[in-house]
Amino acid sequence: MSELPACPECGSTYTYEDRNLYVCPECAHEWSGDDDVLSEKNDAQKVITDAYGTVLQDGDAITVIKDLKVKGSSLVVKVGSKAKNIRLVDGDHDIDCKIDGIGAMKLKSEFVKKA
Repeated sequence: MSELPACPECGSTYTYEDRNLYVCPECAHEWSGDDDVLSEKNDAQKVITDAYGTVLQDGDAITVIKDLKVKGSSLVVKVGSKAKNIRLVDGDHDIDCKIDGIGAMKLKSEFVKKA
């Protein structure tokens, strides 16, 4: 019996092949064998930097370098606002953090510097 890869979404070992795709019966995720190689390369190459090119990591402290309007409210994140213990995420907004006086925020890395 051939050894099939585990599901990259849920880690299930009950995957099966359907033509040129692998399918997970538990979470219904479908992927090709090439996706594993490409996603590993993208993960290795994905480096998030601040506005000045300094590499950011989970748990870093950051400072906002530009006034940012909070969408859907009248609040503004002021220049110099600090956030500790950031978390890096995939997507348009790279950083999840909590800013004092505002709360949980998602920020783009181009508007922050490492503190």
